[in-house]
Amino acid sequence: QVQLEESGGGLVQAGGSLRLSCLVSGGTFSNYAMGWFRQAPGKEREFVAVISDGGAGTHYVDSVKGRFTISRDNAKNTVNLQMNGLKPEDTALYYCAASRRYYRPTDQTSFDYWGQGTQVTVSS
Repeated sequence: QVQLEESGGGLVQAGGSLRLSCLVSGGTFSNYAMGWFRQAPGKEREFVAVISDGGAGTHYVDSVKGRFTISRDNAKNTVNLQMNGLKPEDTALYYCAASRRYYRPTDQTSFDYWGQGTQVTVSS
């Protein structure tokens, strides 16, 4: 059974930084594309970033380009999301997800496994 566990969320002031991590267990991590999604209160969950199984391919939603960086360590079964220049509109519950089937997917239906989420709150 594949399990994903996020960590690193918290409360930060606007302009600050956080680093989210997601540990994957129970599967072959190096076979999965890994993504981050977020859901703000009253809004639908949205794509944030994705990285291919080998790490060569990445893609970001326009609103975080230049501020967020996704990376992975296949030896540690971990994917990270470094978030700099945080804005109040980045406040959301952030989810990690794994895809067995696609190279660098951005839609939620392409992901097979999900974590429970970690809360990020950015104060103004």
